Amino acid sequence: MIGYLNGKIKFLAPEFCIVDVNGVGYKVYPDAATRQDLQKDSPIEFFVYTAVREDAITLYGFKNPAALEFFELLLSVSGIGAKSALAIVSKISPADFAAAVARQNFASLTRLPGIGKKSAERIVLELKDKIKPFSTGSDGAGDFVPAKISTDAISEAEDALSALGYTSAEISSVFAKAPKNSTTEQLVKFALKELNRFG
Repeated sequence: MIGYLNGKIKFLAPEFCIVDVNGVGYKVYPDAATRQDLQKDSPIEFFVYTAVREDAITLYGFKNPAALEFFELLLSVSGIGAKSALAIVSKISPADFAAAVARQNFASLTRLPGIGKKSAERIVLELKDKIKPFSTGSDGAGDFVPAKISTDAISEAEDALSALGYTSAEISSVFAKAPKNSTTEQLVKFALKELNRFG
């Protein structure tokens, strides 16, 4: 099972690339954002998901472990295959996706490629206890971590902050930095402290 490749770009196509690793060419399907940054003959490293079927072995490549983990999490949802998961990874950041799931924001989810109302409901049902809003690292990738802050606490705190006039974007960015296991009251206090600091 291939999990990582380090080589150089030998060939570029609209949907895939060939990575030369010590004279062996691997056909890799990257997400759209990663594909845009690729250049022929440039060095590259991919964190890889290997999809094995009876008639094919397909490699999907990502620029960091968080994106790969995002992709794998999407595959755990009933009815979402590799192509759909890759399209979703290309359209939304892990942090925004986690926030949409935590808040049961079906409007955001149904804007993703191939996701209708039923699919959005299934995503929330199957993933709401697996992820929490992301803490975004210096590379902007973010990390998936086990759910520590309950969705009820997030929802209640968001309602309270919205009533005070804060936007969803402001609330989301602060919640991503909130301490684990925060209660509704702790979330609100933390958010007010952070938002007033930058206000």
